[in-house]
Amino acid sequence: MGAVMAIYLDHNATTPTDPAVVNAVVRAMSESWGNPSTLYGSGKRARTILGDARASVAALIGAKEPEDIVFTSGGTEGDYMALTGPFLAHSGSKNHVITSMVEHKAILLTCARLENRGFQATFLPVDEKGRVDPEDVRRAITPRTLMASVMLANNEVGTINGVAVISEICHEAGLLVHTDAIQAVGKIPVDVESLGIDLLTLSGHKFYGPKGVGALWIRKRTPIISVLAGGAQERGMRPGTENIPSIAGMGVAADIAVGRLPQEASRLRSLRNRLWEGIWKAIRSVKAHGDLKTGLPNVLNVSFGGYDAEEMVLALDRQGIEVGTGSACTTGEPLPSHVLLAMGVSPAEARSSIRFSLGRANTEQDIDSVIAALIRIVNK
Repeated sequence: MGAVMAIYLDHNATTPTDPAVVNAVVRAMSESWGNPSTLYGSGKRARTILGDARASVAALIGAKEPEDIVFTSGGTEGDYMALTGPFLAHSGSKNHVITSMVEHKAILLTCARLENRGFQATFLPVDEKGRVDPEDVRRAITPRTLMASVMLANNEVGTINGVAVISEICHEAGLLVHTDAIQAVGKIPVDVESLGIDLLTLSGHKFYGPKGVGALWIRKRTPIISVLAGGAQERGMRPGTENIPSIAGMGVAADIAVGRLPQEASRLRSLRNRLWEGIWKAIRSVKAHGDLKTGLPNVLNVSFGGYDAEEMVLALDRQGIEVGTGSACTTGEPLPSHVLLAMGVSPAEARSSIRFSLGRANTEQDIDSVIAALIRIVNK
């Protein structure tokens, strides 16, 4: 007998690989295994895949020029490149970066590393929904500020920031602007021109592509140099022979995502609202975090007062339901979510918080099964 399929509600941690993506990866491995930097046939075939995928990823984020896409090993590398590269390229007195307290650890720890090297970082507070106030960005700018990095959508609570307004404020002061759009791309329409940013990070496995592949979009003439030494691949920004199979898969995943927006966003928002209403009606001690009206359509972060989140996650798992306790990258740490704490949530509430993040395969029946399971667990 095969394994029983779980109800999977942790799509912000990772998404199941789309079958068409798997086929593209296998096909690239078996038929287009050449080095794209070579001149002969197998290299040309790999180079064609590389170009097609670059165009597909560019289309997903509204980038007009595919060559502005630099392929990476994923979101963490892209974030590190986006923050560190401009400082390496700058030889003047600017040594200050502005970010927020609710960024992914890939940003927070990169800023901490920069601070260890003598740079300065300002970590802005957020409101009770998890939003950064653009005016706080304005007030944080000094003559020594080089850039700002504010995430487009939060991975734990789904709150969407006003990045376009932040970009306008920063550009008036001559700053570069980066946004970590890893949780937004593929879930909501993302357009780099409308956002007005200079750098954007995305990751393939967040929109049904392979793990271990991502991209950094870099606007032309942005002062940045590679954080790695090596070959001239990816415009010299990311040395090393490109991971053609995974890049091919991400290109297909990007094409599929473009075709499904915004219909899928509307469907997921309806399912997410059904989940919240069902939980709230049955368990009145619960509290939702984030912004259900304007946040990501697939995310619901809920505190179950008096219950330990990890115990509830394990209890749900025993019933064939997979959910998260916030950020997958902090699972196992004894501290409550830094995102929820920054939003003013108490440590006790944060420790009782579960993140439900929905995806393409989820149905109304799944949602009703999850609500029933939660009621059984709480009643026990």
